[in-house]
Amino acid sequence: MRLKLTIAYDGRPYHGWQSQPGGKTVQDHLRAALLAVAKQALPIQGAGRTDTGVHALAQIAHFDAPPATTMQPSNWVPALNTKLPATIRIMACEEVPPEFHSRFSASGKIYHYDLCTDPVLPPHRAGLAWHLPRPLDAELLAAALRRFPGRHDFHAFAAYRGNETPAMDYHRTLHTAALAVLTDGCRLTFAGDGFLYKMVRLLTGAAVKVAQGKLPLADLTALLDQGPELAHGKSPHCAPADGLYLQQVLYPQRL
Repeated sequence: MRLKLTIAYDGRPYHGWQSQPGGKTVQDHLRAALLAVAKQALPIQGAGRTDTGVHALAQIAHFDAPPATTMQPSNWVPALNTKLPATIRIMACEEVPPEFHSRFSASGKIYHYDLCTDPVLPPHRAGLAWHLPRPLDAELLAAALRRFPGRHDFHAFAAYRGNETPAMDYHRTLHTAALAVLTDGCRLTFAGDGFLYKMVRLLTGAAVKVAQGKLPLADLTALLDQGPELAHGKSPHCAPADGLYLQQVLYPQRL
């Protein structure tokens, strides 16, 4: 029985999603919880990585339950949560077809990024929003976001992991880059068919630079569709991890 987990976590205590030596990642904690519940090591695959300090409202992962298990999918939720720290929670568990894969079956993702523009960052927002105490030009911020939707070469908005090759494709399709007002600032929402390493943080950083009057819209536009030659360089600023949330992983309805 293949099981799909919906997982929420506060990214502040962890070194990202992906398992690493030292065991301080979300995936490491989930592996330990599965071992404690199932009494055997069970591989678990996530829909994608999140970096150190990045949060998730609905990360998706899958694993195959032991053949002899009698646990119903819903019973895995409390069983795993009792073995996990309070900052990681299984929100739902459901049976899926054996061909389902949390990463390769996904058709897209939605991220949002929270900006706090209050003069003082409330302590309960520390690590959960990017604090920008000086007002932003909302019209310029919205204009910057309007440059992003569509299919583009986002090479200038990708950081390097060290495993890049000349043949790597940096084209992605953004369906949405939207601005919403919050009581203490604003939220940027990005929906697309896929995202490059640190792409949302680099898009957010560039849009904020425009809204601060530090990057002309024409220069932002010139960063799109450059290709690997990078005639205009990389995006000028990477937003911190604090305000970034993986909001949803999208799958075809038939799954």
